[in-house]
Amino acid sequence: MTQLKIIFLGTSGSWPTVKRNVSSVAVKRGSEIILFDCGEGTQRQFQKSSLSYMQISKIFITHFHGDHFLGLPGLIQTMQLNDREKPLHIYGPQGMEELTARLLSLGYFKPSYKVVAHGIDDGSTLSFGGYNIHALKVRHKVPTLAYCLEENKRPGKFNKPKALKLGIPEGPLFSKLQRGLPITLGKGKKITPKMVLGPSRKGRKIVISSDTIPYKSLIDFSQGADVLIHDATFDSELTDMANKYGHSTALQAAEIAKKAKVEKLFLIHISPRYLNNKIIENDARKVFANSFIPNDLDEIEVKLKK
Repeated sequence: MTQLKIIFLGTSGSWPTVKRNVSSVAVKRGSEIILFDCGEGTQRQFQKSSLSYMQISKIFITHFHGDHFLGLPGLIQTMQLNDREKPLHIYGPQGMEELTARLLSLGYFKPSYKVVAHGIDDGSTLSFGGYNIHALKVRHKVPTLAYCLEENKRPGKFNKPKALKLGIPEGPLFSKLQRGLPITLGKGKKITPKMVLGPSRKGRKIVISSDTIPYKSLIDFSQGADVLIHDATFDSELTDMANKYGHSTALQAAEIAKKAKVEKLFLIHISPRYLNNKIIENDARKVFANSFIPNDLDEIEVKLKK
């Protein structure tokens, strides 16, 4: 089983505070780290966490406001100083290639490893080993993408009694069938996985939407997610201000979570004005009980359903 964890590296909105850094969420899947946003100071947050930034394979930037991407130059340079050799892929809205080229030309620095930038569009799906990343254009003041990490479907449950009845001996052949591979018994008797496996099962699903006003398309995009991570810059008393500046309130994020029937909602991009974060969390829980404000460096494991 591949372990899947979410590590909240930065949960503040707009600028860092004493307790919260600006936007960055890491997803650790097995030995790989996929980073979503890289605000200033992200490399320092890695140093304080249980993670190694050398394991980052991909970075997905939601949009080009500084609190979401200004950590890139320092992180890229630090990786080089630690002898990184493997390529680093950076994805974001159209213009990502140009922005990355400009960031890499700052000062007397040029990375010795490949940094490959990719501009992606609304509706794009990128396929990787064992999972896909989907992109959705959301509604902010500048072009902005939400991302969905969705694992591939898993084989169905193994029916041991049925396998034994078919004459399959316990051991390596069981394992082979569970991996989706056919086997051949004595006298050429062929056994296919579908003869002993139940219906395929869904993989895990994580949706990350940074800055956005409430957006209906996010409901379908997030449908049935194990985790939804959503902008909750203000509480509902400041709804007009939140929406004016392209943000959501905690209550509006909770309404998306409830309609999408997600399991858990984590509220991020919290305005520095809030010294008591319970105001935000309680606002969301009026609508969706499974709402939480993570602290920076909190780790959440997303477990497979049986």
